[in-house]
Amino acid sequence: MRPPVLTAWRLLTRLASPVAPLLLRQRALRGKEDPARSRERLGIAAIPRPEGKLVWVHGASVGESLAALPLIEQLLADAKVLVTSGTVASAMLLAQRLPPGAVHQYVPLDTPGAVARFLEHWKPDAGLFVMSELWPNLVLDAHARGIPLALVNGRISEASAKRWRLAKSSVAALLRAFQVVLAEDEDVAMRFRALGASDVQVVGSLKADAPPLAADEAALAALRQAIGNRPVLLAAQTHPGEDETILPAHDLLRATFPDLLTILVPRHIARAGDIAMLCDARPNRRRSQGALPEPQTAIYIADTLGELGLFYRLAPFCFIGATLVPLGGHNPLEPAALHCAILSGPHNTNNPAAFAAVLDAQGFGRVSTSADIAREAARLLSNTAAAAAAGDAAARGAATLSGAVAKTVLALRALLHARA
Repeated sequence: MRPPVLTAWRLLTRLASPVAPLLLRQRALRGKEDPARSRERLGIAAIPRPEGKLVWVHGASVGESLAALPLIEQLLADAKVLVTSGTVASAMLLAQRLPPGAVHQYVPLDTPGAVARFLEHWKPDAGLFVMSELWPNLVLDAHARGIPLALVNGRISEASAKRWRLAKSSVAALLRAFQVVLAEDEDVAMRFRALGASDVQVVGSLKADAPPLAADEAALAALRQAIGNRPVLLAAQTHPGEDETILPAHDLLRATFPDLLTILVPRHIARAGDIAMLCDARPNRRRSQGALPEPQTAIYIADTLGELGLFYRLAPFCFIGATLVPLGGHNPLEPAALHCAILSGPHNTNNPAAFAAVLDAQGFGRVSTSADIAREAARLLSNTAAAAAAGDAAARGAATLSGAVAKTVLALRALLHARA
């Protein structure tokens, strides 16, 4: 019997089902849904199910999708792979990066009807949920159909664990639907066990085994030509409250490096207009408008999708966003894999082991203020050898976390054999 909270959720989502198409249309108007594929969100498949064994991999958005790519490549040796995600950006990325034998569909809305249609069509032989997006109907209905499930790259912060404990019986019911939970580290594993997960194994982070972010060579060459020998301060995946710290750091640095170019890559590209306003009198250009930095450009706003690999190759170091505001930090392994050293604020609960590995290998990088960022950046900008050595150290630190894919594949093959 389902706990009361999960029973209430099922009733609520059943009652909300008739308005789901309207919700999707409204979200499409805001660019949050692909109107050409909205039927997939209702559980109506756009393509036939492949013949033979099928593994279903679900990752909520871009970060999860990228983390799953090396795992998907390994799983294709055993089965065809269905990949689901919920964001337009992740669908665009997967269209470019999925290997042959893997297909993408949008994850269904968590209504009983949409979930039932999805599971009835695809009939997966195993389901893997990357990280921790747990939709109750999707998880419990898959489990009720006898589909072996695994929570992969499991991650939960102490703060999230405290919130989950407020509905412990419901969380325990969801976690018990997974035959195995593969956690990033022992601290995370202990939290999952305390919340009711039965079989929890520590395998590390899939992100550490992800291939380096791609970059278009022609675009990279054009940017390098436009920038020339100018020093570059890169702030990647920033959030509101962080640009307001980066811009004063830029001003402090311009006193010593008058031709400094600061590249701001917002996590959400819709914020580009707000960032341009924050720039005030600082000359700025926006990449989404087809602009390259000009000699007088002070701030270059990189408001495009899927180009982080470009900017990590352009700069010897970068500031990582979501660390000056309490959002837990974005993935530091992506720049580190490209020998781009990192600067990080105090908030890194999303990837504590990764931040520790990279920052400890560098021996520096923790910042809290504009003055901190300007100080560390000035040291690296004035000493190219030190900056290159820091990037190499970051790459070595990231490499110490590799190996999770092989361990994960072993655990998941056991699920497939159990189903056979």
